[in-house]
Amino acid sequence: MNPYLFLILAYCGINIIMGVSLNIINGITGQFSIGHAGFMAVGGYVSAAVSFYFFAPILNSLPSDTSLLFWVYQNGLFVASLLLGGGAAALFGTLVGLPSLHLRGDYLGIVTLGFGEIIRVLILNLDFVGGARGFTGIPPWSNFFWIYFFVVAVVMVSFRLLRSYHGRALLSIREDEIAAESIGIPITRYKVKAFVLSSFFAGIAGGLFAHCIGQLDPSSFTFNKSFEAIIIVVLGGMGSISGSVVAAIITTILPKALIPLQEFTKTDFRMVIYPLLLLTLMLTRPQGLFGNKELSDVLPFLKRKNIS
Repeated sequence: MNPYLFLILAYCGINIIMGVSLNIINGITGQFSIGHAGFMAVGGYVSAAVSFYFFAPILNSLPSDTSLLFWVYQNGLFVASLLLGGGAAALFGTLVGLPSLHLRGDYLGIVTLGFGEIIRVLILNLDFVGGARGFTGIPPWSNFFWIYFFVVAVVMVSFRLLRSYHGRALLSIREDEIAAESIGIPITRYKVKAFVLSSFFAGIAGGLFAHCIGQLDPSSFTFNKSFEAIIIVVLGGMGSISGSVVAAIITTILPKALIPLQEFTKTDFRMVIYPLLLLTLMLTRPQGLFGNKELSDVLPFLKRKNIS
């Protein structure tokens, strides 16, 4: 595959995971988190450090990179590093979620934003992951199969969650916390569960990102990265998994598609046209592309048939 095309498709997949994971908190549960880049950073750096310091030396000790054993080891260790990165992000999600999810609205957003900045500043001062210089030499183990394997897995888990008893409880918390608590739903416990699951998926996205480009830099996980995830959720529709998938593809491809215009006019209009398109959409359709609906609601042939 053309390397540039692969990179665009890889970013599409990673952004889908990032957007769907944030939608679990902001869309389905109705909370307001703006520090999602912090969880991506934790997952990315933990996964990269495990691969660089522990798993890559194991592979280098194998006799030949053409053997089936090498292929099995490489893919197995790669998945293990992603799961460790996701687990570390989920742990941080628990540490942030337990004390802060008693808060609501803007207060929760400020706490999560502060967490994201704390993580970034900590990474800047950790020499064993490169600090401000960046972390280089990460094994480029991400490929098309693994990126979209996790895309499908994250989307399917999110759909199953949305249609389960737990998903209905999260939706009831989004609609009215007081009413949900009055019928016996432990709202704080469900908020923490949603936060942990979302953080785990964000950590997976960070690990895939790290192993895709082969290097990490703290500047990749600033507030702008969190804002990209928020744009995906709002553009696709709060609570719509399908909307997050479509919005992630649009927001990834659109800036690249405007590059020929820049070459023709000799002026970079991308950062003018791109916000104008988003602003126009928000003014004409504030609920997002899908609102709170899914593809199965829009396309009749995708609706599940009830079997009695």
